[in-house]
Amino acid sequence: MKNKILFIITLFSFVCIHSQNTNRVFKRAVKQGLNLKVEVSDGYYIIKPFSSNVIETTFVPEGDYLKSQSHAVVAKPYNAYFEMTDRGNDVVLKTNGLYVAITKQPFQISYYYKDKFIVSEKAGYIKNDSLETIEFNLTKDEVLYGGGARALGMNRRGNRLQLYNRAHYGYETHSELMNYTMPIVVSSKQYMLHFDNAPIGFLDLDSKGDNTLTYETISGRKTYQVIVGDSWLDMINNYTDLTGKQPMLPRWALGNFSSRFGYHSQEEVENTIAKFKDEKIPVDAIILDLYWFGKELKGTMGNLEVFRDSFPDFEGMVKRLYDNGVKTITITEPFILTNSKKWDEAVDKRILAKDSVGNPAKYDFYFGNTGLIDIYNPDGKKWFWDIYKGLADKGVAGIWGDLGEPEVHPDWVQHKTGSANEVHNIYGHDWARLIYEGYQHEFPNTRPFILMRAGYSGSQRFGMIPWSGDVNRTWGGLQSQPEIALQMGMQGLAYMHSDLGGFAGANLNDELYVRWLQYGVFNPIFRPHAQEDVPSEPIFRSEKAKALAKQAIELRYKLLPYNYNLVYENNQYGKPLMRPLFFEEVDNPQLYNYSKTYLWGNDILVSPVLEAGKKVQEVYFPKDNVWFDFYTAEKIEGGQTKTVQVNENSIPTYIRAGAFIPSTTVVQTTENYQDDLYKIDYYYDASVLTSSREIYNDDGKSAKAIKDKNFEILKFEMNTKGATLEFKISDTTGNNFSAKSRTFYLTIHGLENKPKRITVGKHSDFDWFEATKTVRIPIERTTGEIALIRVKIKK
Repeated sequence: MKNKILFIITLFSFVCIHSQNTNRVFKRAVKQGLNLKVEVSDGYYIIKPFSSNVIETTFVPEGDYLKSQSHAVVAKPYNAYFEMTDRGNDVVLKTNGLYVAITKQPFQISYYYKDKFIVSEKAGYIKNDSLETIEFNLTKDEVLYGGGARALGMNRRGNRLQLYNRAHYGYETHSELMNYTMPIVVSSKQYMLHFDNAPIGFLDLDSKGDNTLTYETISGRKTYQVIVGDSWLDMINNYTDLTGKQPMLPRWALGNFSSRFGYHSQEEVENTIAKFKDEKIPVDAIILDLYWFGKELKGTMGNLEVFRDSFPDFEGMVKRLYDNGVKTITITEPFILTNSKKWDEAVDKRILAKDSVGNPAKYDFYFGNTGLIDIYNPDGKKWFWDIYKGLADKGVAGIWGDLGEPEVHPDWVQHKTGSANEVHNIYGHDWARLIYEGYQHEFPNTRPFILMRAGYSGSQRFGMIPWSGDVNRTWGGLQSQPEIALQMGMQGLAYMHSDLGGFAGANLNDELYVRWLQYGVFNPIFRPHAQEDVPSEPIFRSEKAKALAKQAIELRYKLLPYNYNLVYENNQYGKPLMRPLFFEEVDNPQLYNYSKTYLWGNDILVSPVLEAGKKVQEVYFPKDNVWFDFYTAEKIEGGQTKTVQVNENSIPTYIRAGAFIPSTTVVQTTENYQDDLYKIDYYYDASVLTSSREIYNDDGKSAKAIKDKNFEILKFEMNTKGATLEFKISDTTGNNFSAKSRTFYLTIHGLENKPKRITVGKHSDFDWFEATKTVRIPIERTTGEIALIRVKIKK
């Protein structure tokens, strides 16, 4: 009762100060099935709870009609029971978590979560001369994130962000507009606003300094969702429940890629991979840029068939690579040049976007005079998919979709479902859909690999793997990358990554190259890429750079079990692989704009080296934890900023006390991945009395492994019982998972002295290493058994 009174008082006082459009007059509110309809003088609202954490609000202006189709939302409001209460001056829609309070006079819509104020409309919907807007109130201390991929600093408040996907060639530390925009605002008050509308527009994040957030659009839906949660990860889980979870990536996608702009011939491709093998540098895929369909940079785009002069035995090459554990990925673009081999066919089959009088739209851009495939035309969609099916039939394992903003998209161009400006931002989104749904139909047990640089909100559910565009090959280019990846992970696109080493410019800087690759170890995708005037592959760099790059790549492969579990956690719970530190300390405003150090998963703290010649750098260690230096096992108390040494062969990396970190033997390709032997490193500190972690495993390739119950989850536990540390290893296996025996090597870090006694079942075999103060315990275990390890320590 006390909370309810407080809620009413807070609501009344807030409404008095921040009343909405005074010309909007409340008429009535009616519960209609799973929705609440609120009629006002200039239209009506439909308020739809999806859950106790997600509520959608749509305004339909007078004379307009309800537009129900969403590009982003896939959830259904199955369990969205709510109560509606008319209390005289207001109407309250209440779920088990979120409240919506509609004040009648003056009219106002406000949102609360568990009696805590979240956000409210300010002027709400307004029709202007050129733009339609929805305004919200902000509190003066809110930090704002979102808007897709930008380089602006973590706090994006004060900017008016254009929502129009556009490439920014050679950007560095500042980029207001890039390839991947999104109509999402995330607040430090731990709520999200998703504006569920495709046409172009703006997000004004209080650019006038009057505590106003404004969504602006040229047309379309006046729909937004408010998303909340009990934690940052819970909020992102709720958002990705709403817009779809990212499918599991194949395990090979976590390996090293060989990629450049570009490989000109079959001989060059095979020689490059042969050199990786000779140097014993692991590699899992090679990416073919546009020379696979043409000899020249310009004038061949749209051919989309193998250029046999350069690739005479393309199918044989792909098979030989595959037999060596290397997947082939080919670039495609949605542009068909007027002088390409496919132009006449594209015109005859009417698959191109049109001009105002119905002819194929033609215009010039960097690569030539072009048309654009209309993927919104069923004929265009089928034609494009047939290209991909043909490539898959040749053994191609992944698709690279480039220029998908689309890079040049004049506003006069017309698509089957609307104008260029109405579909521009979702073109890449629906291009990924086309490929993903094609795989579901034609290759249902294959996990597709779809690399694209442009999409929109919800694109993660089509398996899209975005990258951060044509970043400059400079320290400034590197410095913006953690921010971009962290921001995109918060917005559901957890696989945002960069061209490791940088793309644009002829800057041959080995230190920069190595530092970028070391950072890439703790990125969702490890893909060095560059223009060919500076080699991106470590095999073509100096001996020192090659050796350091090899160390980084080998560490990436050692961490495959940990990283693959992150893929699973993202698929099941929407968790970003890279996470900002304010996820750990929600009450620390100093971290709201901090991206120089981040968490890789739950347990690895990473501080990339972002400047030349660094010998030391400052690292913040999250509080209420003890952190272990990954390389020296030095313990560091959390809650402090500490100056640490920087070594040339690694970047500062730390492990959370109480963590179980699984690793495995380095292999030259994930096709040889060995899951019959795991190294498990446990980081002991007396402050952690109990700990548990789970590690997911399957065959690494089956699209339906979880649905078909062909997986296992290994569980590791530690409980302190007096002077004994009791470890358990158990598992949960799907009904169709093939059980196997395994060897685990449990290494315990952080001990002060050699244990008095260790027992594994009836055995007591272990190795003590005095120099590192670690103990290694071999454990033979059969699936289904519980392995019990007792470690008696000296206190």
